[in-house]
Amino acid sequence: MKKNEQQRKEYEAYVKQFTPKPKLLRNGFKAFLVGGGICCGAYWIQTWLTGRWGLPEQEAKTWVTVILICSAQLITGLGWFDSLAKFCGAGCIVPITGFANAMVSPAIEYKAEGPVLGVGAKLFSVAGPVLVCGITASMVVGLIHWGVTV
Repeated sequence: MKKNEQQRKEYEAYVKQFTPKPKLLRNGFKAFLVGGGICCGAYWIQTWLTGRWGLPEQEAKTWVTVILICSAQLITGLGWFDSLAKFCGAGCIVPITGFANAMVSPAIEYKAEGPVLGVGAKLFSVAGPVLVCGITASMVVGLIHWGVTV
């Protein structure tokens, strides 16, 4: 038993010498800039839609969400999202753009299997559990709210 423990510690030390140290400050700064840039761009689009096109604020917010999702899907489809994510890290993955990428990537990967079993089945491999949990949680909260107010 002690021999296994010693081997484990030796292996951990061996792996540690080859594991690169993360550059936390630099990565955090890049994520902050990119994520902030996405948010600033989204706000600029929202302001443009409300000012130039006269859309109500809520409708403009909906359009901004649609624009961000479609942009992320397009960038994923062109194969640029992975390179962007390697550079910016969580800055482009955390907003809704990351969710759009997570939905489209498996669908693109399995497109050779056909539109139904490939794209259709894999499109919701990530989104499916998120939707199920989100809908279930909203129903539970709604029932609790309804039970408290009745």
